[in-house]
Amino acid sequence: MKLLLTILTILSSFLTNLEQKTLQSAFTVTVAEEVNAPMNYPGEIIMQGNKFRLEMMDIEAAYDGKTMYMYSGETDELTLSNPTEQELLEANPFLYAKALVPVCNVTERTTQDGLQTIVTLTPKDQSIGINRFVLKLRKSDLMPLSVEIKEGKKSTILKLKDPKFVTTTPEEIYILKPGKNTFVNDMRF
Repeated sequence: MKLLLTILTILSSFLTNLEQKTLQSAFTVTVAEEVNAPMNYPGEIIMQGNKFRLEMMDIEAAYDGKTMYMYSGETDELTLSNPTEQELLEANPFLYAKALVPVCNVTERTTQDGLQTIVTLTPKDQSIGINRFVLKLRKSDLMPLSVEIKEGKKSTILKLKDPKFVTTTPEEIYILKPGKNTFVNDMRF
């Protein structure tokens, strides 16, 4: 029981950091399936709590706590929507970890060099869709380094490059505004 409380304290401290501070990082998402070669997608993210702005390939996405903004440079189209809670969890793996804790067995270990903490969440009921969720944190300040989500034969790994907490950003960074000729597709209800 004491070990579980320690692990939950680590997760709670990490999630509190993400609520109170602004995380900024370049990243690479690697998606691998047993039958296909891994695909890598680089990008950049800035986030605080459930708000975020990310750029990946020709897509920019932002969420201001109410509206999701998705801009495609290829089509010069900005889509506005009110995402569901599930869509937000899928877009933000750190919030996904918070949602998984109550339905998972949670373990923690320190790497051999003692510099990183690895928290593994394994669902008690495999019918929820994932087999394993692994969060790697820098032990000294609980800075997120990577997340791995294993779903059946598919593995998705998010690796942060030089993550840092920065001074709080202005709220408007989480809003994308259309250009003069941008088509706006407003799907909010």
